[in-house]
Amino acid sequence: MKFSLTRKLLVIALIGVFSQISLAQNPNGDALKQIADIVASINHFPSDADKATLMAISGNASLADGVRAMASAVHNISHAANAEGKTAMAGIQANAEAPDRAKALAGIIASVNHMASADDKATLAELFP
Repeated sequence: MKFSLTRKLLVIALIGVFSQISLAQNPNGDALKQIADIVASINHFPSDADKATLMAISGNASLADGVRAMASAVHNISHAANAEGKTAMAGIQANAEAPDRAKALAGIIASVNHMASADDKATLAELFP
């Protein structure tokens, strides 16, 4: 029951979060680029250095909640995103105000299975050059 309430609150919190994100010229965009680079390099789980970067992003209160949720979901990947991470990524993907690049990154995070696929890596390279 508590997990269900937590998921609902997370989805509600994510609604409108991305309205304040402009990926091109702000810290949120820089953080998303860092997250995308880490996702592209994951082999079963993030490295210790990547985890430190992700912790810094997820703990940065000046970043949008959705960006911090992505960092947290990637930090917790162990072969695949956990249930909480997948739920958070689904919330971002369902958010009509989320930028397409953020939605694509959230979808890739949710679908990681040991590592990003070759197609996912190509998409990340294109979306976050």
